[in-house]
Amino acid sequence: MVGCLAALAAVCDAPDLMAQQAPANNAPLRVFIDCQYEGCDSDFFRTEIPFVDHVRTRQDAALNVFITRERTAAGGSAFILNFIGQKQLAGSADTLRVSTPQAATEDEIRKGLARTIKLGLVRHIARSPMGERLQVTLLAPSASAATPATAAKRDRWNYWVFRTQANGYFNGEKSQRFANLFGSTSANRTTAAWKINVGVNGNYEEGKFTFSDSTKFANYSNSYGASELIVRSLSPHWSAGQRASVSSSTFLNQELAARFAPAVEYNLFPYAESTRRQLTLLYAAGIAAFRYRDTTIFDKLSEVRPHHSLTAALGLKQPWGSVSSSLEAANYLDDFAKRRVVLFNSLDVRLFKGLSINLFSEAALVRDQLHLVKGQLADEDILLRQRQLATSYRYFASIGLSYTFGSALNNVVNTRFNGASGF
Repeated sequence: MVGCLAALAAVCDAPDLMAQQAPANNAPLRVFIDCQYEGCDSDFFRTEIPFVDHVRTRQDAALNVFITRERTAAGGSAFILNFIGQKQLAGSADTLRVSTPQAATEDEIRKGLARTIKLGLVRHIARSPMGERLQVTLLAPSASAATPATAAKRDRWNYWVFRTQANGYFNGEKSQRFANLFGSTSANRTTAAWKINVGVNGNYEEGKFTFSDSTKFANYSNSYGASELIVRSLSPHWSAGQRASVSSSTFLNQELAARFAPAVEYNLFPYAESTRRQLTLLYAAGIAAFRYRDTTIFDKLSEVRPHHSLTAALGLKQPWGSVSSSLEAANYLDDFAKRRVVLFNSLDVRLFKGLSINLFSEAALVRDQLHLVKGQLADEDILLRQRQLATSYRYFASIGLSYTFGSALNNVVNTRFNGASGF
C-alpha cells in the first residue's frame, strides 16, 4: 500500500516531468531491470511485466530500474528500487522500497518486486500512449495491517532474532569417502541505535581412503568457535563497538584462541546510503591469547599479545556496475615484524555497451603465523591440508571479459529443454 501511494504521488507531484514530450511513436517504453543481488529472476520480470520493451543493456533503455538488497534486523530483506530516467526520460528519478520477511519464499519475493516495479512504471505509462488504458486500484487495508511504530510496540521479542542451522555433506565412491558436518546458532538484535550479534558454530570433517594395496588411511579435522559483536551508532557517519571471540582449530594448531578488541569506524558517506555506496575506515585495538596443541616454531605452547588493525573498505553499487574493495593492515604491538597486509578486490563493470569485465582477487603479505607447528609435517598433513603451511604471501585471482551484441530487445522467455542434461 505504501508503495502504491508513493507511485501515485510520483505521478501527481511531478509537473515538470509531466510536461516532458512523449516519444513520437507508440512503441512501448524501453526498460532495463538491473538486479544487483543474487537470485534475481529476470525471466519472471519479463513475463510479468509484458507492457514494456525489456532491453539487454542499460544504454538501450529509457528507464533503468536499479535494484539493490540489504538484510533487515529480523533476517529478512529490504529491496531498494531506483528508477533512473535516460534519453527522453532524462532527469526523472524515483526510489521505492519493499521489505520481505525471513520466511518469504523466492516466489513471494519476486512477486513483491514485480508489483513494486509496476508501481514505479505508473508515472511513465500514464504519460505514454498506453496511459488511456491505465487503471489504478488501491486496496483497502487489512484488519491485521499495522504501521511500523505500532508493530514495534507489539514486538514481544524486542527486535531479537534467533537462528540455528545444521548442515551435512557426504560424498563417496569405492576407494574414498568424505563427510562434513556444520552447525551454528546465533542471536542478533538490530535497531537504528544498536547492532548486537552473538553466535556459536562448529565444523567437523573426515576423509577415508583405500589404496591399491588395501591399505586404509583416515584423516580428521575440526574447528569450533563463539563470537559476539556490539556496535553503537554515534552519528550518520560514526560508529563505535567491540568484538570478542573464542575458537579452537586443528588446522591452525590452536587448542584455544581468545580475542577482544574495541573499535571505531568512520563512513565518508551516510550509512543510510550503504546499499549504493560506502567508504569506511575502521580502527581496532585489543588483545589476543593463544594456547597451542603442539609447540610452535617459536617454542611456545601459549602466549598473550596486544594487537591492532586498520581497514579501509569501499563498496559501490551503481548502474554501471559494482565494486567491493578493502585494504587491511594488522600487526602485534609488541613485535611490529609480526604483521599482515591484505588487499581484496571484487569488480563487475560494464565498460561500454555490450562489454563487461569482472575481477575477483585477493593478495596478502603474511608475517604473523605464530601458530605454525615446530618440526617437519607428515606428508599426509601437507597433501590433505590438515595443518596450515608456512608462507610469506598468499594470493588468488580470476578475471573475465564478456561481449554481447545483436538485438536490443529482451522480451521473450523460452524455457524449452532447460531440464535436459545432454543427448
